[in-house]
Amino acid sequence: MTSQRIKVGLIQIPCSPNSLENMDRAVSKVEEAAHGGAQLICLPELFRSQYFCQREDAALFDLAEAIPGPTTETLSKVAKSTNVIIVVPLFERRAAGVYHNSLVVIDEGGHIAGLYRKMHIPDDPAYYEKFYFTPGDKGFQSIKTSHATIGPLICWDQWYPEAARLTALQGAEVLVYPTAIGWHPAEKAQEGTAQRDAWITIQRSHAIANGVFVVSVNRVGHEVSSEGGDGIEFWGSSFVCDPFGVILSQASVEKEEVLLVDIDLSRIEETRRHWPFLRDRRIDAYGGITKRLID
Repeated sequence: MTSQRIKVGLIQIPCSPNSLENMDRAVSKVEEAAHGGAQLICLPELFRSQYFCQREDAALFDLAEAIPGPTTETLSKVAKSTNVIIVVPLFERRAAGVYHNSLVVIDEGGHIAGLYRKMHIPDDPAYYEKFYFTPGDKGFQSIKTSHATIGPLICWDQWYPEAARLTALQGAEVLVYPTAIGWHPAEKAQEGTAQRDAWITIQRSHAIANGVFVVSVNRVGHEVSSEGGDGIEFWGSSFVCDPFGVILSQASVEKEEVLLVDIDLSRIEETRRHWPFLRDRRIDAYGGITKRLID
């Protein structure tokens, strides 16, 4: 079977309160990944700012921007100059009062190849995303690029097997999950290991069940809201796993890193031939999946 190797770059960075500083860091790391041979590069969720959803504050809607806008324009130039594909997450201002947690895929020519809006929106202590984000209305999708067909998903989406399945069924070869997830410091000692393991395990399961690669990119650092509190200690651990869930490479818990990983897309065909989960699906028996509960 012919090899179809590409190199992916995962940009694991801390995010400061200074938006311009975050952009400069992102550009520098993207260029570093490109010089290291990466062809597909992904940044973490909402990288232009610290994770502002720790509190509800209408003034923070000012962080949002249009698509196209400053972030896409800057990284389009970088994509073109370095000849790479970049997955760019951002806080999208769609219209007055309508905002999304989104990402765009920018191709090597600097053009927007696709736009995805986060479908699953959490509402938990320190993750008050329902205050800020309208749920995505573009559905699950796959985006064809010159190197791979990308399945874009964002953070909370990563816990839902339905999202991974519907994305894979559209031909996605690489599920990409930009993420901002970490520990509440008060829970870390007792629950921290189990929480991080669950996050890794659920994403490995999506790779196995669908026979695809998974790329998960998180931020690092301890961020505390301006209102105080314990904040969130982001656990990094960005990783890539293959279609059988094997972790090919993983970043540390606390360090800023550019993770470069070779993947061979021919592994998808090989894995699905021997583990034909898609072939054996009983699509005639799954009607209940569209219901909240089955009484």
